Amino acid sequence: MTDKNRPFEFGVATSGETFTDRIKETERMLNNFRYGINTILISPRRLGKTSLVNKVTALAKEEKIIVINLDIFACRSEYDFVNAYSTAIIKATASKLEEWITNAVLEDVLAMPERIAIEKRQRVVVCIDEFQQVGEFDDSITFQKKLRTIWQHQQHVSYCLYGSKKHLMATLFGERNKPFYKFGETLFLDRIGEEDWADFIMSRFEVYDKHISKELAIELCRKVECYSSYVQQLAWLLWLQTENEATTQGLDNALQSLINDCSPIFYMQTEGLTSYQMNFLYAMLDGVKEGFTQKDVLSKFRLGTAANIKRIKSTLTNKEIIDVDSKGHIVFADPVFPLWLKELK
Repeated sequence: MTDKNRPFEFGVATSGETFTDRIKETERMLNNFRYGINTILISPRRLGKTSLVNKVTALAKEEKIIVINLDIFACRSEYDFVNAYSTAIIKATASKLEEWITNAVLEDVLAMPERIAIEKRQRVVVCIDEFQQVGEFDDSITFQKKLRTIWQHQQHVSYCLYGSKKHLMATLFGERNKPFYKFGETLFLDRIGEEDWADFIMSRFEVYDKHISKELAIELCRKVECYSSYVQQLAWLLWLQTENEATTQGLDNALQSLINDCSPIFYMQTEGLTSYQMNFLYAMLDGVKEGFTQKDVLSKFRLGTAANIKRIKSTLTNKEIIDVDSKGHIVFADPVFPLWLKELK
């Protein structure tokens, strides 16, 4: 059994028995940590970025690599960043630097991991979650230039930068005119395959003397498009309803519970959307993935003019309701959202 006596984990970073697969990604990132390669981790929400970083961090620490972890989601300025960064350094290295850091400037703080690495003769890795926040700071480009100028010359420190807003992360690291372009190896975290998920779900049921067929486990994964957090949550909801053998009806009930749980968040996301924006979402629900500016699509779904489409896409992307897949198609960013939208309609 797990420490929490629960077969599936969601809403928090998974670890131990509830962390599944990611073998290739784990080894690839661990090698980056070992050999000082900067890592940029990009993926949609709910695919397990934090869990993966935590897994690799734990393995790296076993090899005596110093890992400094910080989450800058609450940072709104350069000042906030310096405080969070210095606090994380102290916490990770047990250094008595509080008095020194109080009077330090940005450049001094950013240089500290390299100094620590040299003094301790250990490699240092700095992992920064929600890194897209730096793009929201005042005079952000100047700040990003400061970071890169110092970080790129460090010989004993590497960086793992990741965040939950895929489109903002892609902008920071994918555009040639941005300071962090080509800063390191970019890893696009994809979904775990349904076969691997099914084996994991079946094994977790069996640990607790319950059973689920492989067919039903695969169907569970397909319901939420193999999004890690949702797979674990839906499996948990099904497990709760299962005495001995999981059933299709049980899965249907579990899925409805999941939709109900997500409903308040989706209402907040869509609150204030215009009729054009909602109609765009209904067009997607009807299967439209491209060609939104075509006359028949504009007319059928009441989307206004062709010029309106760009504004609609921008708004819905910024609200993280839609995304663009690898084929250039417009898709829902959250696999449960269209299930909820279908009920709303």
